[in-house]
Amino acid sequence: MNEQKYMGIPREQIPWFPVIDPNKCLNCGSCMEFCNNDVYEEGELSPIVKNPYNCVVGCTSCQKVCEADAISFPSKDELISWLKELRKQS
Repeated sequence: MNEQKYMGIPREQIPWFPVIDPNKCLNCGSCMEFCNNDVYEEGELSPIVKNPYNCVVGCTSCQKVCEADAISFPSKDELISWLKELRKQS
C-alpha cells in the first residue's frame, strides 16, 4: 500500500483535519454530504471525524458549508509552520 504524502511529507505527520464542536453542531449532515474523501461518519449527536488524514491538506470547504459554524481547522499560519518544520526533518 502506498503511503500518502503531501509535499514529500507523510500525510499522517501533518495535523490538518477538521474538529467538530458537538455543542454547536445541528447534526444536519451537510459536512458528510459535501466531503467526498470519507473524512466524516455519522455519530450519535453529531458527525465524527472518522478518517482525519483523508482530509485534503489546506482544505476548509466543509467548514464553509456548515451553517452552525461547528467545524474548525488549525490556522493557515500553523499549517505553514508545521510544513516548514516537517520539511526540515525529512
